[in-house]
Amino acid sequence: MQKLVLKKSSSVAQQKRTYKINYGKELNAAQYDAVMHTDGAALVIAGAGTGKTRILVYRVARLIEDSIPPESIVLLTFTRKSAQEMLRRSALLIDNRCERIQGGTFHSYSASLLRRYAPIVGFERNFSIIDQSDAEDIIQILRMNRGLDSSKRRFPQKKTIHSIISAAINTCKPLLDVIESDYPQYTDDAETINNLARDYHTYKAKNNVLDYDDLLVYANQLLFANSPVRAEIQRKARYIMVDEYQDTNPLQHQIVTALAEGQENVMAVGDDAQSIYSFRGASFENIMLFPKSFSSCRIIAIEENYRSTQPLLDCTNAIMKQTAFRYEKNLYSTMHPNGDKPALVQAEDEVVQAQFIVQQILELHEQGIPLKGIAVLFRSSYHSYDLEIELNKANIPFVKFGGLKLMETAHIKDVLAYARVLVNPTDMIAWNRLLMLVDGVGPRTAARIIEAMERSEISTAHHSAISSVCNGKSAVGVERLMKFIYSLSTGNTQVQDLVASIAEFYRPTLKENFDDYEKRWKDIDVVIGIAERYETLQNFIADILLEPPVNSVAELEAESPESDLLTLSTIHSAKGLEWHTVFVITVLEGRFPSAKSVVSLDSLEEERRLLYVACTRAKRLLYMSYPTNIYDRESGFVLSKPSRFVSAIDDAVLDRFTIAKEDEDDTAVRGLLE
Repeated sequence: MQKLVLKKSSSVAQQKRTYKINYGKELNAAQYDAVMHTDGAALVIAGAGTGKTRILVYRVARLIEDSIPPESIVLLTFTRKSAQEMLRRSALLIDNRCERIQGGTFHSYSASLLRRYAPIVGFERNFSIIDQSDAEDIIQILRMNRGLDSSKRRFPQKKTIHSIISAAINTCKPLLDVIESDYPQYTDDAETINNLARDYHTYKAKNNVLDYDDLLVYANQLLFANSPVRAEIQRKARYIMVDEYQDTNPLQHQIVTALAEGQENVMAVGDDAQSIYSFRGASFENIMLFPKSFSSCRIIAIEENYRSTQPLLDCTNAIMKQTAFRYEKNLYSTMHPNGDKPALVQAEDEVVQAQFIVQQILELHEQGIPLKGIAVLFRSSYHSYDLEIELNKANIPFVKFGGLKLMETAHIKDVLAYARVLVNPTDMIAWNRLLMLVDGVGPRTAARIIEAMERSEISTAHHSAISSVCNGKSAVGVERLMKFIYSLSTGNTQVQDLVASIAEFYRPTLKENFDDYEKRWKDIDVVIGIAERYETLQNFIADILLEPPVNSVAELEAESPESDLLTLSTIHSAKGLEWHTVFVITVLEGRFPSAKSVVSLDSLEEERRLLYVACTRAKRLLYMSYPTNIYDRESGFVLSKPSRFVSAIDDAVLDRFTIAKEDEDDTAVRGLLE
């Protein structure tokens, strides 16, 4: 009889298999290492442009090729579109088994769990999901039930209350702490807001409805309940993958760690250097402390970049080397080792900065670079206002993402309405807008006043006649408005002073109508600065009101795919995108980083990461520019220094230029493109 012996077998991951896909050929060494990882926790730090999505797509395919049941794989992303695209690409590599993977957003995955297990957390399985608009309407009803809509003291609007409640849930902080840190103007109302939040919670439970945040809250409860259901959910989630882990909030992190409890087969993919969404509740600590959430965790750095030239990467590496909190990585390119160094350009002021950018865009376009291959990125939406005016003058078509164009914001329209009636007292559209801002004046009263003005029964010079059309509080407010307009029309004031006077008159209305009035006042402050350059109010209004060629993203999407439009975008809205040439404007100390961010190390470091994200959008050319001699009304200081994030970068990495007129220095501007 043949003797039988025991031979130690290797794990699935260790066995040599014959795969349909040649992973070693399709992936670089670091990508291959990540894709072939099977058991235990892993954190993949994938730098910008290094093929993060490719790693997830190929790892899904490889797990299925290793006979892992697709039903036991969970792929969590931040948009449904990205999840669908990853699974589609995986299916093209393997087959339609990928369709059986539990894939989607955190919210859609949580909803699928609750459809099965809702009774455990106190809801029926046929619960309704309400969107943000529905949630705000419910809050408004509850707000009215408590008589808060008629309160003499200013109380936050429904949208602000919803934002406070949502922030508390997603950051796992007490609601009172959120109010104290993020909404200090409502500290006196904190207890009332807290009671309103309880009313909202009770209403949803009574009516079997869940909002988006509830999906995460109750899914998390399922995973932390000590019950057979928790074990069943964990058993069905044998292999977990999470995309963009730097963008997760504390509640989502809890869900991930609870899902992975036991086997700990979880892979998080992300880039600590691109963590820029703290204002949405995302926590930088999630990705930094991820390895400590598990008994053991591999860290795999993906550093080979396929997007940018090496000189651009040298600059972005230099930006991040200054930070105190980061995973060690150094982006490099074998595909594009050569190219132009990034340029740091000093401009005399914001107008010169805008004119320079317009000139460069026109020259690039003449060289064959399409407008859609160029982007201008900025820290805050109002930083682009001067540029928008110059682009319109040059007939350069553009689309703007993140924030509204100058004339699409309600508060700017309000301010300009005052200016319009000064230039044209018969502009009844502007008058209607101003009258509707007066307390107690509705559409009917406004229409009566306008009709009286058209009959010359009322005018700014004869404002006392307003009592013949309306009375009480509305009459007092309209007469005050008429007196103000008349006082401006009879003076001989410079354009900037006129706009500043309008802004001060409008400030109480701004504060009354908008919870984020401080942010909106910053926009108005920029408009006051723009007015300084005009000799007549009429020319100022004409330039501001120039019709943009594209008014909205929806209109852009309706255009032909061949439409050639320049992109203007906030950096937050540009994440994940790329262009041949990128201009990052107003890289000015006090604006980028903002003055408010420097008081906190966490917020300052997020500003640094924001610049890194902006610069890594460029494939071939990168310009950073900053204006000088900018008077900041809020701080009372003149801003003139480049951002601290770029001032320390070595000249070997970054070319520095000062814009000069050609007759002053023929190479100052032209040298950038030669």
